[in-house]
Amino acid sequence: MAYEENKNELSIKPIPEPALRRLPVYYQYLKTLKNQGDTEFISATQIGNDLNILPIQVRKDLEITEIIGRPKLGYKISELIKGIEDFLGWNNITDAFLVGAGNLGSAILGYNGFREYGLNIIAAFDNDEKKVGTEITGKMIFHIDKLPDMVKRMGIKIGILTVPAPYAQSVADIMVNAGIRAIWNFTHVKINVPSGVIVQHENLASSLVVLSKRLKILLQNED
Repeated sequence: MAYEENKNELSIKPIPEPALRRLPVYYQYLKTLKNQGDTEFISATQIGNDLNILPIQVRKDLEITEIIGRPKLGYKISELIKGIEDFLGWNNITDAFLVGAGNLGSAILGYNGFREYGLNIIAAFDNDEKKVGTEITGKMIFHIDKLPDMVKRMGIKIGILTVPAPYAQSVADIMVNAGIRAIWNFTHVKINVPSGVIVQHENLASSLVVLSKRLKILLQNED
């Protein structure tokens, strides 16, 4: 899968998804270095060694930001951070709605770190009358029936899906019909959407399986 700009806009070379996934890793690493204040410049080799990524891959990934390293000095850390922010759009806050104010949804609503990546969850929706009208970490919970009108009225394009699995597809349909163009799906159900709508599936169970398998291999190798 690759990232492509709208075909009606200027043609931009597709960006491989693995590179997009590595950019946030570089970003957090660089932010840590900047906060430590020990150095102003860094090389692709140092980044690669510290993150266990081939330096040549680091250089290819960072070319996406159009930030150019300086001979014998490397990349200026502050410039590289801004380059990643500009490329990923993290310096422009994007509003989103969350649907499903259960345990997982509440945890996501309470995580303020999303704003660092340009995501601002401004409200949540649920069909539980006990939750409707309450607030979770300052975010108002509305009835799901209000979602279509509020999406259209506020021009929201991103929806976060944290409902129980049996309701995932029906709620996704409501989102799409209302005008949501990108869904971050935290359910384990693979939802179907029409072309022109993006879905990012976050399967926590799959991640746990990978973690458990890697731990098992590690422990076996230590025996």
